[in-house]
Amino acid sequence: MTDTVARTADLGGVPLTALFLGGTGTISTACTRAAVEAGFEVVHLNRSQTDKRPVPEGVTSLTGDVRDRASLEAALGDRTFDVVVDFIAFTPEHVQADIDVFSGRARQYVFISSASAYQTPPSRLPVTESTPLRNPFWEYSRQKAACEDLLVAAYRRDGFPVTIVRPSHTYDETSIPLLGGWTTIDRMRRGLEVVVHGDGSSLWTLTHVDDFARAFTGLLGRTDVLGEAFHITSDEAPAWDAVYRALARAAGVGDPRLVHVPSDAIAALDPAWGASLLGDKTHSMVFDNSKVKAAVPGWRARIPFEHGARQIVAWYDADEGRRLVDGETDRKFDLLVDAYRPRPL
Repeated sequence: MTDTVARTADLGGVPLTALFLGGTGTISTACTRAAVEAGFEVVHLNRSQTDKRPVPEGVTSLTGDVRDRASLEAALGDRTFDVVVDFIAFTPEHVQADIDVFSGRARQYVFISSASAYQTPPSRLPVTESTPLRNPFWEYSRQKAACEDLLVAAYRRDGFPVTIVRPSHTYDETSIPLLGGWTTIDRMRRGLEVVVHGDGSSLWTLTHVDDFARAFTGLLGRTDVLGEAFHITSDEAPAWDAVYRALARAAGVGDPRLVHVPSDAIAALDPAWGASLLGDKTHSMVFDNSKVKAAVPGWRARIPFEHGARQIVAWYDADEGRRLVDGETDRKFDLLVDAYRPRPL
C-alpha cells in the first residue's frame, strides 16, 4: 500500500477496533486483510469458525449468531467498538436488530449496501451517489434500499452513526463474472458457443476486491463520513463482449464463439438468472467515483479486468476440483444457443 489509505488506524496511540459481522466472504475477506494492514484491531463474528477462507493472523474470532439476539450479545459481552461493519445484513429486520444492539456500542456503523439499488435502468450516466434508489426488477436491491432508508432515518432522528457503502460487481480470483460460471469457461475451451445476454455492447463495471478494500478501509473510524453514502468501484467499464473475451484469452481461447440472447429470453428459461440480469446486468452501469476519491485522497482503482481475468483462470486451473461443470446449466445454454444462433442469410 503506497497511497494515503495505508495509514495506521489509531486514536492517541491505541489501535482502533473494528468488528466485522461476517468477514470471510468475497468482499469482507479482502477488507479484513486491508484493515489489519492499516493497523486496525479486527474482530470477526460468525456462526462457526470453519469458513472456507482463512482469517489473517491477528484477527480475533467470536462465535455467535447475528440473527439471534441472545447469541449475539453473549458473544459480544461488554465489548464496544470504534467501527462495526455488517457485511451480511440484507433486510430492514436485520438492520433494525443492528441498530438495537449497536446503539452506544459503536462510534461508526458501516452498512454494506449495493449499487444495484440505484435507479434501474439509470436515467443518466455516470451514476453518482445522488442517483435515486429504485430497482423495480430485483427484490434483493429493493431490500437493500429499504435498509438504507431505515438507517438514514435513524441517523436523522437519533444520530445513529451510520456510513453506507455501495459495492457494485466486486470480484476476487474465485468469482467468475459470467452467466454460468466455470461452465461457461469450460464451453469456451471445448469450442462450444457461449451465451452473452443482450447484444454484448452494454458497459459493465467490474471492481477487484483489493481495489475496493483499500478505499473501504480509508473510510473506517472517521466521524466526518457519518450520515454519508459512498459507492466504491473501478473506473473501467468494458462491454460484456470484452469481458467474455478477456476471460477467453486468460483461458487460452483465441476467439470465443459468442451467441447473443435477449435478457428476457434468458429470464423466461431461468428466473434466477433473469432476476440478476434484468435487475442489474442488462443495463450499462458506469460510476463517478469522485466522492470516495475526495474522501480517501490518493485512492484509485488500479487493477484492470484483464489482469483479474488471468487471476481467476489461474485459480481454477490450480485445482481440478474447482473446475465444476454443471450439466443443467450446459443444457440450458444449448437450448438458448439453438434458438438464437445466427442463421445464414
